[in-house]
Amino acid sequence: MTALLELENVGKRFPVGRRRFFGGTPQPHVHAVDDVSLTVDRGETVGLVGESGCGKSTLVRLITRLLDVTTGKIWFDRRELAEVPARVFARDDDRAHIQMVFQDAGESINPRFTAANAIADPLRRLLGLRGEALTARVEEAALQCGLPSELLGRFPHQLSGGQRARVGIARAIGTRPRLLVLDEPTAALDVSVQVTVLKLLQRLKADLGLSYIFVSHDLNVVRLLCDRVVVMYLGRIVESGPAAEVFAAPLHPYTRSLVAAVPRLDGERVEAARLTGEPRSPIDPDPNACRFHGRCPVGVARCGTEMPPLRDFGGGRFAACHFAGQAGDRWDKVTST
Repeated sequence: MTALLELENVGKRFPVGRRRFFGGTPQPHVHAVDDVSLTVDRGETVGLVGESGCGKSTLVRLITRLLDVTTGKIWFDRRELAEVPARVFARDDDRAHIQMVFQDAGESINPRFTAANAIADPLRRLLGLRGEALTARVEEAALQCGLPSELLGRFPHQLSGGQRARVGIARAIGTRPRLLVLDEPTAALDVSVQVTVLKLLQRLKADLGLSYIFVSHDLNVVRLLCDRVVVMYLGRIVESGPAAEVFAAPLHPYTRSLVAAVPRLDGERVEAARLTGEPRSPIDPDPNACRFHGRCPVGVARCGTEMPPLRDFGGGRFAACHFAGQAGDRWDKVTST
């Protein structure tokens, strides 16, 4: 498959505290995303998972160019985008091809806009559509998302949660993007509505030939919807690979703990040691220490002094752990309760 999106050693740091002008220690920074490299192929759905604060939302905002990168490169359809400032990219032709569906459509839609105006807004700004062409494109996007025409004149507070979600999706697909970034798109919805929205997303992907980056805390949804999964911890990728294989046999102890916490209808579960301790601080973390050290059930002194690289285990499987893929007593600790 051909890569649509490529990230190479992407990092994002945010300054904290006061800037020191006259000597003293350098200003500290939060390393929200640290040395992340990944690809998204055309027509592929990549799931991005990890606990709150791991850097998922920051990463997708770098990809959609809502934020500027601190380090690294981003290519979209072979064009380098990281060198384009976010404020400039907002008016760039490729802005229409990379669209985002936000977590809570009720919060991301202007309350003064009707559903039709919300869908039309990026069409005016990015494509310059007006008049009949604009109306036709709005109606087309609404129809693709199952929004009846009588709802288009309503304001967000007059719509149900599922209807607002459909407006958010219609707004994103109206520009006919090639990449759709979905940041917890069903998190604020009831379970029955989530199912409907997920089926809609699956149909749109097939009908429109879209590529997805799907951010979610719900690993069961990721298991069903995604071709490949990327697991993040404190700004770094710790494991990635085909979704079915990662869920069936995790290579990293953190991934194993995530999978073990997922309820299953068949009653089976992955056994994993309970994590203890607190996550390391993301403020100027030790570049020579594994981010998971201190919580890891298999960690040793080496993990506190040597950052494990993201190693290739074949078949599209990658993991950043000194003990990944090893058998023996130490790895057996990960499967103890």
